Amino acid sequence: MALSYKARRRWSLLILLVGLPVYIVAAVTLVGLLERPSILIELLIYVGLGVLWALPFKFVFKGIGQANPERPDQS
Repeated sequence: MALSYKARRRWSLLILLVGLPVYIVAAVTLVGLLERPSILIELLIYVGLGVLWALPFKFVFKGIGQANPERPDQS
């Protein structure tokens, strides 16, 4: 079952306001366990984790910045 536009907007807001900070703390903790790798390795880890968190939520974020397609045109 596909999510409605309104539900996707709500889920995306929840993911960005709650899930992303939790994921950032987890990523920093994970890198902290590695005993401070070189700056290039650390950067690659953060970039990889930054892309990795968004992949499962791609369907939620797709089209959120557009006008509501379920709403009739208001001219």
